[in-house]
Amino acid sequence: MELYVPVLALAGLATLFAVGSVIMSSVVGPRRANQAKADPYECGIEATPQALGGRFPVKYYITAMLFIIFDIEIIFLYPWAVRFDAMGWFGLAEMGLFLLTVFVAYAYVWRRGGLDWD
Repeated sequence: MELYVPVLALAGLATLFAVGSVIMSSVVGPRRANQAKADPYECGIEATPQALGGRFPVKYYITAMLFIIFDIEIIFLYPWAVRFDAMGWFGLAEMGLFLLTVFVAYAYVWRRGGLDWD
């Protein structure tokens, strides 16, 4: 249990700092409410009634899902890089196959227009 004391102390300190920051910002921060602060913010463009109640295009969600998928696939490279010496040629061949699969999927998405913003 003695080994966990520094970790628990650091977690308690981080929690105290986070809660204290939120409380202090509400106590000390300015309270000047106006209509501009109450309106939703849309990348510097004034909100329109259609945008407030309308739906987002599916393209945004597809792009976000593609980013998450490729990001997770690339995360699998880190353990391989750390244990590269222990895996030898088998690890190199497996990672080559994995990267080939990732690049084929990337080329497919690119070819189908999944990365276009228009």
